[in-house]
Amino acid sequence: MKFSEIIGHEDIISHFRSSIETGRVAHAYIIGGDENSGRSTLAYCFAKALQCEKGGSESCDECKSCHQAETHNHPDIIFVEKGEDDSVMSIETIREQVVSSIQIKPYSSKYKIYIIEDGEKMTVEAENALLKTIEEPPEYGIIIIITTNPEKLLPTIRSRCITVMTHPVKERDIHDYLTTTYDISEKRANFAVEYAQGNLGKAILIATNEDYGQLVQSVVELETNIFDMNAEDIEAAIKACTQHKLSISDYLDLMMMWYRDILIIKVTGNPDRVIYKEQYLTIREQAKYLSFNELEAKAQAIENAKKRIEANANMEDIMRLLIMTLREK
Repeated sequence: MKFSEIIGHEDIISHFRSSIETGRVAHAYIIGGDENSGRSTLAYCFAKALQCEKGGSESCDECKSCHQAETHNHPDIIFVEKGEDDSVMSIETIREQVVSSIQIKPYSSKYKIYIIEDGEKMTVEAENALLKTIEEPPEYGIIIIITTNPEKLLPTIRSRCITVMTHPVKERDIHDYLTTTYDISEKRANFAVEYAQGNLGKAILIATNEDYGQLVQSVVELETNIFDMNAEDIEAAIKACTQHKLSISDYLDLMMMWYRDILIIKVTGNPDRVIYKEQYLTIREQAKYLSFNELEAKAQAIENAKKRIEANANMEDIMRLLIMTLREK
């Protein structure tokens, strides 16, 4: 993968290429944006281009450095791993993987590049340890922090980094990429495009992963029957939800899309932009008796559930409260 193969994000790519061409490469960057929006790919391609032995603004994919980067075996491109506790990135992690090694000169390249995923999970102590390195980096050191929300990082970190943000990719570009790259139907491609809302990574997941097909079906079954469920049905639905723990964010996004569809029908009556086209009649029926205030309350309930999950609250309790809230009318 190299810059020319990335779909969208032309402004970020242009910035990175220009910094390489002019020799004005900063010592610290923040790449912000939604999960699966291409942040890691941009960081990887930037690092790969910086280390390319041909010295251009685009990696050559031919030199030893590029081959090492392709196999994630480049000694001077370090991916910082969180450790056993996936919910936080500790000061020990930053000290062991960054602070203690950055003073050692690169093995074979011009730069020594550290890519920190999930930067928002750094503890305050970890950020302060990293800050000292960012304030006084060696000439060859580059730190790239990837995060869903730069605002969660310390202001002192943000002030010393160049921040770039990913933005939604054009729907037509995502559609063309899916249909030319994968053997999928037009129907599935369209659903993926509508669901992804400009996020290419999400579109690829929903279009190519059968597990996500099951995820969609689970949400459809819940939302179709939510107002007719008894206590036993609710517990079964909670169990089904929590089985998707690793994809719970996508599960909640798909739930949000259901209420988005209802809102679209209420406002426009036009089914063309509805994502759940096969459930159009059910969505139209729910649109008749759900008010705008009720739809807003349900959307807020889903957002609240996301925040509680990020805070590592009990998954079953979160989903039980959410389902009970969504059933209200």
